[in-house]
Amino acid sequence: MKKTVFITLSIVLFIANLQAQKIDTDSLLVKAYYELKTTKNYTKAIELAKLGIKTAPSYVDFNVVLGRSYMLIKKTDSSRVYFNRAINQNPKYKEVFSYLTKLEIQDKNLPNAKSCIDKALHFYPDDLDFNLLKLNILELENDKNKTIEFLDYLIVKYPSNLDFKQKLTQLKTKLDSDRIGINYSYTTFSRNGVGPWQLSGLQYIREREKITLVGRINYADRQSFGTSISSGFQYEFETYIKNNSKSYSYLSSSYSDAIVFPKLRLGYSYFHNFKKGWEGDIGVRYTKTVDDNLYAGVFGVGKYVGSYWINFKSYLLINKSEINPAFTATARYYFDTKYDYATVLIGYGSSPDERVSLVDIQKRISLNSYRIGAGYYKSFNNHYLTGIQTIFNNQEYVQNKTQNEFEIALMFQYKF
Repeated sequence: MKKTVFITLSIVLFIANLQAQKIDTDSLLVKAYYELKTTKNYTKAIELAKLGIKTAPSYVDFNVVLGRSYMLIKKTDSSRVYFNRAINQNPKYKEVFSYLTKLEIQDKNLPNAKSCIDKALHFYPDDLDFNLLKLNILELENDKNKTIEFLDYLIVKYPSNLDFKQKLTQLKTKLDSDRIGINYSYTTFSRNGVGPWQLSGLQYIREREKITLVGRINYADRQSFGTSISSGFQYEFETYIKNNSKSYSYLSSSYSDAIVFPKLRLGYSYFHNFKKGWEGDIGVRYTKTVDDNLYAGVFGVGKYVGSYWINFKSYLLINKSEINPAFTATARYYFDTKYDYATVLIGYGSSPDERVSLVDIQKRISLNSYRIGAGYYKSFNNHYLTGIQTIFNNQEYVQNKTQNEFEIALMFQYKF
């Protein structure tokens, strides 16, 4: 009987000792996390975590505390060792994959970062944060084709996440290319003795990751009763400059000594990309005509919705003491690439960004103008780009008297 009681008591004491040890280990871990997260005493957190490993070598979380502490004090080699130990102990430890991948990115060790995130996605293929980390790595590797391929995959996987669609469109826009092209527009008028007006141009476009340069030479010819009454050339330059990953700038200038064009045009706009497919822009325009100087403020907002891009732009034109508004709303539906889309537009007023009638902007800005248009643009064989656009405009030419204007514009470019 005494022997039985002794054995039972020994077992109870042994179990109690094990429970006490577990409670002590758990308390030690809580204290280590407290020093890590709350007091940010990383030296103390490291001391407690090392003690925890000695007390309970199989307790994986102490390796995590050590990995994070060393990461925060910039001892990346030590941090990497303990994160890898944690993964070896628990190959599916979700948070550690995230910590280790971010450590490798921070250390600019992209092959290791890619290997780690691929392992994480093997266990957690639907985790959005892991997919975002892989996208970040591909972007840092500057492999545009693989980034585009992965974005296509993410768009299918997360159809409601519009940021991926926006990123894809922006990335495709930034792909290096050179283009040379011609454009031609023909405008007729319902008023007797006016028109047609013709505008043609030769342009060269050089697209690079951080900057796009556009040069144009335009020629305009205005006719009345079938006879040319004025014609001439205009020289134009535009550039788009990437400021950072979220914004870019647009600058433009043109010069002409012909009466069919404004003498001088200058423009600037700042564009910023927000989350969920939103884009905003703000800018200024200056136009020097024969008789006056015109200034305009530009405000715009755009939104990507699936394959659609919707944009609203407003202008406030200042002529002496008068302020005249103009508005344009544009919608595009993209097909395969940024060069393949259908578009519609509506507008009111005369804007300083128009081309065909810009020389008359001083006369038109205080008069009513209502326009509607549609266009279709298509690429062929990765080299040839074509487009057609039509615009109908009901335009006041003097107060309370209107004319109908119909414009058709054609575009052809060769990309190399």
